[in-house]
Amino acid sequence: MRRSSSRQQRGSRKSTLSKRGSYAEIGDFWDQHDLSDFWEKTRAVRVDVRLESEESFYAVEKGLSQTIQRAAKERGVSPHTLVNLWLQEKLREAGH
Repeated sequence: MRRSSSRQQRGSRKSTLSKRGSYAEIGDFWDQHDLSDFWEKTRAVRVDVRLESEESFYAVEKGLSQTIQRAAKERGVSPHTLVNLWLQEKLREAGH
């Protein structure tokens, strides 16, 4: 029981270096400061990260794929990014 309340207290304190209480305030702080100025105040921690990502692949006709690759290169983005942006735009236009 005590462990849980200790964990809640730690969780409610957002930042020890910036002394800010909200994520927006922490972001503002780090926009104006460099971690190297605070390096001596840091400590090593162990963090377990579980990233869950999902990608779906769809068949695209070869000529269309070549056109997408050229368009992406012209825009300086990957074909993957361009297709996702275009699909998001179309779905938004369709009200989804």
